[in-house]
Amino acid sequence: MTIQTVATRPFNGQRPGTSGLRKKVTEFQTPGYLENFVEAIFTTLGDCAGMTLVLGGDGRFFNRTAIQTILRMAAAHGVRKVFVGRGGLLSTPAVSCVIRKRHANGGIVLSASHNPGGPHGDFGIKFNIENGGPAPEKITEAIYANTQTLHSYHISDAPEVDIDRIGAARVEQMEVEVIDPVADYAGLMARLFDFDAIRGLFARGFTMRFDGMHAASGPYARAIIEGMLGAPAGTVINGEPLEDFGGHHPDPNPVNAAELIALMSGPDAPDFGAASDGDGDRNMILGRQLAVTPSDSLAIIAANASVAPGYRDGLAGIARSMPTSTAADRVAEALGIACYETPTGWKYFGNLMDAGLATLCGEESYGTGSSHIREKDGVWAVLFWLNILAATGKSVNELVREHWARFGRNYYSRHDYEAVEVMAAEDVMMALRRRLPAFTRQAFDGYRVALADDFSYSDPVDQSVASHQGVRIIMDDGSRIVFRLSGTGTEGATVRLYLERYESNPARLDLDTQEALAALVAIAEQVSGLKRRTGREGPSVIT
Repeated sequence: MTIQTVATRPFNGQRPGTSGLRKKVTEFQTPGYLENFVEAIFTTLGDCAGMTLVLGGDGRFFNRTAIQTILRMAAAHGVRKVFVGRGGLLSTPAVSCVIRKRHANGGIVLSASHNPGGPHGDFGIKFNIENGGPAPEKITEAIYANTQTLHSYHISDAPEVDIDRIGAARVEQMEVEVIDPVADYAGLMARLFDFDAIRGLFARGFTMRFDGMHAASGPYARAIIEGMLGAPAGTVINGEPLEDFGGHHPDPNPVNAAELIALMSGPDAPDFGAASDGDGDRNMILGRQLAVTPSDSLAIIAANASVAPGYRDGLAGIARSMPTSTAADRVAEALGIACYETPTGWKYFGNLMDAGLATLCGEESYGTGSSHIREKDGVWAVLFWLNILAATGKSVNELVREHWARFGRNYYSRHDYEAVEVMAAEDVMMALRRRLPAFTRQAFDGYRVALADDFSYSDPVDQSVASHQGVRIIMDDGSRIVFRLSGTGTEGATVRLYLERYESNPARLDLDTQEALAALVAIAEQVSGLKRRTGREGPSVIT
């Protein structure tokens, strides 16, 4: 075995987004493309001698190839040890868990999250720091800068490591330990939740379906829900990770989880439905004929957190991304704790959790989590709901309606305009920013604007500032219209329109969501010209 120095050239467009670098598989397969980005990670880390890293991914196409390349490059850079999930599989929450439990210096996550997989699908890579969370912007920008200047990369010519067998191997002087991808994570869940109570729930005939979407969370759900908690075999469906996710879009929302939605709407619906996404960090919660919005899920978990053993000492605070509805704010106020509003991207929650300022965090894009790790966590959210259901004896529908009766309902929806031509998408945002001063105090169809701005965030821990995080138009009654460009796609640009209307009248808590938001949709089009500027008749996806 020898360490080789291979000449290369910079590639354009390797700046990481909110969740790392995501591109088409075919782009990652370009000779040197993956190697350049990995070299930039190691260059940013500096002297890697003695470092311990965690490596794994969601099992999508190219995952195994990338793992072997990264192992050989880690050895070439003097890394002491790498923990790898068996078969190359580690959900994103599990990577964070393993980093923290085994005191690693960081980890490399291979995933494009909820994006489609397969040879013609998407692939992604990101670096997580020693707290288990995504690298902050100062690190991702340094990685990007290094991608633009390097002219060679270092790699061992060692043979492939057998990643399908638990045990140890060596690459050059580096130890590779292949670990059970579920064990560390499952042990953490058993300490956070009342597994005895949940076992009792299933023993009494409680039924559920968990849709693994042929993605990373399937093995975790089977091991924990069917194995440790005693749910009947078959409770977890689509539980086998596949390189192309079975040809489906592994995004747990009512559009892409249509099979589960149909099941939960049928005459023989189970008591509880749930799903997770490609890398296991997102979740969808369902009752019978009811899809719980991610914003409501965060708020309901917060309001009932004390039933779970890991949260009985109370919550330090709640954090939500700016586009997420303000439902959690009302719970925080009732609990007498702070609620922080951050930009989109889980990395912004890390500082708050590390400083002990926030315990629960959530994003509207089906991501919920807590300070147990530093990533959002799909299976954790499902287990929290199971703990609440077991402790209260109530159904999902009863919990949701009782929550609305107490706190009011935040009607909420996201309209996505996907794969928009980049210049057109940027034109939408620039035009909105130019008009912001004119919006304040303006009246629109029964609404009056109280605040219009381009959201900027000052981190209360390190005082870093993140600007241009989305245009907000907030009405006197708290209703909101938010526009932002998403950084998670791989084709064109995605313009996201978020709509929120608060309702406290008990007689108006059961409206159709899109009907309740129709006036705000019309105002959003009036102020943005979104359809005209993008050339679209309507959104690609409504959730």
